Amino acid sequence: MMSTMHEGTKYLTIGEVADRLGISAPTLRYWEERGLLRPAARQSGRRLYGATELRRIALIRIWQESGMLSLDEIATVLAGRTETGHWRETVHGRLAAIDEQIDRLGRARVYLVHYLDCPRDRPAEECPVVHREVDAYLDA
Repeated sequence: MMSTMHEGTKYLTIGEVADRLGISAPTLRYWEERGLLRPAARQSGRRLYGATELRRIALIRIWQESGMLSLDEIATVLAGRTETGHWRETVHGRLAAIDEQIDRLGRARVYLVHYLDCPRDRPAEECPVVHREVDAYLDA
């Protein structure tokens, strides 16, 4: 890795960060445009990132890859308390959405397990449990 020394501190160029963390340079520039990230320094017009920025990038990736937070939510959490809101509200909202998704997935799992366990060859057409589920859906 071709690290750059800048005022005694070790920095990585945008390309080095992209290679190291498996993120494209355009993505890093986009995050900068969105206010999620700022280079620690610039040298001859090149963005330079230090340890603090690498940790921030890693955190953004963790939140994004897990599907835990959208970029807008990440921006809010990183901003902390602002005039228009508080990061805790964003996290509470995301937790509620995750709980709802867990509930839906649990119901889907029960339903699909029943399909696998159903002795009928065509459960969609022949299974009385499936018929009751469909009727309940239609009545709702």
